[in-house]
Amino acid sequence: MITTSQNKQIKQVVKLLKSSRERKKTGLFVIEGLRMFREIPEDRREKVFVSSDFIKEHREILRGISFEEVSPQVFREISDTETPQGILSMVRMEQTPISEIFKRDGNSILLLENLQDPGNLGTLIRTGEGAGVCCVIMSKDTVDIYNPKVIRSTMGSIFRVPFCYVEDLAEIVELLKQRSIHVYAAHLDGSDYTDECYDKISAFLIGNEGNGLTDRIAALADKRIRIPMEGQVESLNAAMAGGLLMYEARRQRKGGS
Repeated sequence: MITTSQNKQIKQVVKLLKSSRERKKTGLFVIEGLRMFREIPEDRREKVFVSSDFIKEHREILRGISFEEVSPQVFREISDTETPQGILSMVRMEQTPISEIFKRDGNSILLLENLQDPGNLGTLIRTGEGAGVCCVIMSKDTVDIYNPKVIRSTMGSIFRVPFCYVEDLAEIVELLKQRSIHVYAAHLDGSDYTDECYDKISAFLIGNEGNGLTDRIAALADKRIRIPMEGQVESLNAAMAGGLLMYEARRQRKGGS
């Protein structure tokens, strides 16, 4: 049993939870909690840590799984949640190559430029799965998808929605247009998004929470669209806006009226 937070393995867990650089260096990230643990593809599970209390209550779940037992106190020290469930795992990173992403079927493509809020990114990944997106493509300056807060917000969708980071989002926009995929930019100066036709696969550009899309990227879109607002609200947050756009595309492609 591991009884000190000075243990080498425990120190690595802490580094992976706190440092994007460490995650990129090792190719590993951490998930925590029973629900998320059950979502991990078996071939990507690297190492499992469980508290002594968890073992007593969930011995059946651990059958056939190699794990490190950790004292409850140490587990509380390393946990990234307020109410630790007693199980976490190191998981191997995996993103879909851009060459494979375009082969995926779906209702729409989500393009994210410099999104910074972990909760927004995680919610968009989860909502994207529900709305049937082909993939999520992110600019290199978008928040780390393996950030623990992003991981929790995806509720497991991170293992099922294809995604990748790209050096130049503009190149991807041009590539999509060459493939006759209509690209829409979520923009305050756009037209009502419900007036558009999304009966063929479409791509939606969503920008930074505070500044929106850069002028360079917005100018590349086939059309700018907006979500009409009542009262004094200027716009919705990125996750809510993206969700509305993706589900409108799904509704139209499924023959909704």
